[in-house]
Amino acid sequence: MLKIEKKCWPEYFQAILDGKKTYELRLNDFEVETGDILVLREWNPVTKKYTGRTQEKVVTYVGKFKIDKLFWPKEEIEKHGLQVISLK
Repeated sequence: MLKIEKKCWPEYFQAILDGKKTYELRLNDFEVETGDILVLREWNPVTKKYTGRTQEKVVTYVGKFKIDKLFWPKEEIEKHGLQVISLK
């Protein structure tokens, strides 16, 4: 089990804290596995400083994909973008 620290913008940090946002979309540039702890540190992009608030979340699922390996043609992804849907 690893503890992995990541920046989190205030609006997303608060949504996670409130229990509204139950997912994280991240660039696949680090190793993470089920059972790891994601330590989210609130980052203010305006001041470019941490606010001091943190929260720890247990990773329950990791889905990795590459844009060119998705179900949809790249042109459709570029036209419409992607959305992440949280389920409860």
